[in-house]
Amino acid sequence: MKAIVCTQYGPPDVLHFTEAAKPVPKDNEVLIKIRAASVNPVDRIFRVPYILRILTGLRKPKDARVGRDMAGQVEAVGKNITRFKSGDEVFGVCRGAFAEYRCAIEDKLALKPANISFEEAASIPVAALTALQGLRNKGQIQPGHKVLIDGASGGVGTFAVQIAKAFGAEVTAVCSMKKMDTARSIGADHVIDYAQQDFTKSGQLYDLILAANAYHSIFAYRHALSPRGIYVLAGGGGIQILQGMLLGPLLSLLGSKKMRFFIANINQKDLGLLKDLLEAGKVVPVIDRRYPLSRVAEALRYLEEKHAKGKIVITVEQGNETAASGSSAT
Repeated sequence: MKAIVCTQYGPPDVLHFTEAAKPVPKDNEVLIKIRAASVNPVDRIFRVPYILRILTGLRKPKDARVGRDMAGQVEAVGKNITRFKSGDEVFGVCRGAFAEYRCAIEDKLALKPANISFEEAASIPVAALTALQGLRNKGQIQPGHKVLIDGASGGVGTFAVQIAKAFGAEVTAVCSMKKMDTARSIGADHVIDYAQQDFTKSGQLYDLILAANAYHSIFAYRHALSPRGIYVLAGGGGIQILQGMLLGPLLSLLGSKKMRFFIANINQKDLGLLKDLLEAGKVVPVIDRRYPLSRVAEALRYLEEKHAKGKIVITVEQGNETAASGSSAT
């Protein structure tokens, strides 16, 4: 089979499109013929900071597989699998999703929503689960809450706007001017161009701020919270993440405002909830560009430019890597 592998650190160009052995499912695994995958910041294993390479491999990645999100058809199942059978259409997460075939753990999969394509389904898992768990679990979102999504036009952000609306919140989206129409089209009640207005200085207070791409200091976000408001950091720059991890717990002890950082937990129950939202039409994936499997490096390079409106999808056509890439769609 064809697969993308990463055998060294460096720019996206270090990724290789190559032949690999087709995997065989273990007793608790499902073998999936992958039809589509999608790109996330976590897929940039070639950019692992030096300080973290003690975990991932000092000179090169210990695990050369790349990719997480995927959607496809069940090819075979291990003897302990009870929820899926050959031919089922599924979506979820596995290690090395940028490939024609991969094995996945049963608890990381759900049946694909019937009303969406494989490409749309592949855009969902990591980003949408981050949005869902950030709003519901960490942000304790309630109907009528004033919710602000900072970085509302990216992968996590576009799902967060829609999921917050599904929970009955009043949603303010923060993004660039050229992405404001996208934010409005997915249901944002208010849209702020971050280049023209600093919401942390506007005087408006929010019950919940989800930073999908944080670029303010943790103190600025805290200033924009209502007296019992919650700030949830789901992504951003290195300084913002360090502040969330180190200062967040301390600031949460100093008063009623809460500052939280988290990493999404991929699980079947929440994938099932997202499936219901998608089938009800309350959440619609936003796809910016599509690339064939052979051009994953180009897709990740585009991700690093931080211009994407929504998700970047990888199409997987077994035995045919001549598909056009770089097309856009919403």
